[in-house]
Amino acid sequence: MTDVRDNWERHWEEYAASAQENPAQAYRRRLVFSALDLPDCGAARILDIGSGQGDFAAALRAWRPNAQILGLELSQSGVDIAARKVPGARFARRDLLAYDPVPQEQRNWATHAVCSEVLEHLDDPERLLRNARAYMAPGCRLVVTVPGGPMSAFDRHIGHRRHFTASDLSGVLTAAGFSNVLITGAGFPFFNLYRCVVILRGRKLIEDVRAG
Repeated sequence: MTDVRDNWERHWEEYAASAQENPAQAYRRRLVFSALDLPDCGAARILDIGSGQGDFAAALRAWRPNAQILGLELSQSGVDIAARKVPGARFARRDLLAYDPVPQEQRNWATHAVCSEVLEHLDDPERLLRNARAYMAPGCRLVVTVPGGPMSAFDRHIGHRRHFTASDLSGVLTAAGFSNVLITGAGFPFFNLYRCVVILRGRKLIEDVRAG
């Protein structure tokens, strides 16, 4: 039986609209775009690991219209929402914690990859990253974002296992086989204030988000 925390078929149905309007998403995307350092031309092939409902892919398409995008997502509802939202991108249901054969045309495909706000949901984040490497070309630039600091009631409700320190994340990436790891922090003052509001709101935030 699926743990209710991990039921993303239901989570995306309930929280898709609120997630799209979350101001933290836009702030985080700007940080990710800067770290990706994409070329201005259309040569980039971007892998979105845990593509959710396609908000990042939609923003990426607006920023780099000629880039190719492949989103991998565990939930079929997320794949369906993303495909409607970004028709020019490709989205596929994949369980990167299990042995899912990689289609030949997608093996070593990505020149750039993003795994944003995914690892905190996993008991074994190293396994997901190791399996995702099969989609990445040699020299692929991977950008990862994870939350730090204390967890809120809403974080626990949507399945956060842990929040990371810089050394935690570095250890996960190294164990998954990545090298030249650079860890930076971001958040002051926006995320610090945002996280305080989320934590203080407590379980009431779950009802707020469900109500849109």
